[in-house]
Amino acid sequence: MSKQQHAPGELELVREFVNTADIEAGEDRLADRAGLTTWLVEHGLAAADVRVSSGDLRRAVDLREALRAVLLSHNGGEPAPGGAYEELDAAACRARIRLRFNDRLEASLESEAGGVDGALGRLLTIVQASIAQGTWPRLKACREHNCEWAFYDHTKNRSGAWCNMGVCGNRAKARAYRERHAGAHGSERHVGAHGSERHVGAHGSERRR
Repeated sequence: MSKQQHAPGELELVREFVNTADIEAGEDRLADRAGLTTWLVEHGLAAADVRVSSGDLRRAVDLREALRAVLLSHNGGEPAPGGAYEELDAAACRARIRLRFNDRLEASLESEAGGVDGALGRLLTIVQASIAQGTWPRLKACREHNCEWAFYDHTKNRSGAWCNMGVCGNRAKARAYRERHAGAHGSERHVGAHGSERHVGAHGSERRR
């Protein structure tokens, strides 16, 4: 995977969390409790002896898909479904996220819960920090519906739409090309009574040439 897709700093953890589901390959690292345990431990979000329940697994997957919905909204311009934000808010409540200050009056959000709820809460504190830094809108999900891979948009004008222009971008362009030509071939050409040629579109609209 290209390093150009990587998010800066700890935001990369959120990107990798969303990408635990590889939609195109049909693979899911969070397919079972063992998978979630392994991922959390590997990424330093939980201790090796963390206990993961079936409910923890379900909530982790729900949070992942809520984040994906938000990242898709960053790409397409459409607002994320309200349920996505409700899921993020519920996860934050379970994690008991609080604002904390140090002796230098520097403020940060910390998760007070332990276990899986605390680990997922840590991801949400990273999201909040990214929002404050203005980098959050750059974390997107690929516009190609068979992909939806999370990537960080490094373009100056934040115009990146696909995780890989050479793969997903070219697929989208090829599909658009086929659709345009299919529409052109679906129209019929007619010649009028006075010899004038008419072009009749698929919906019956006419354009004289």
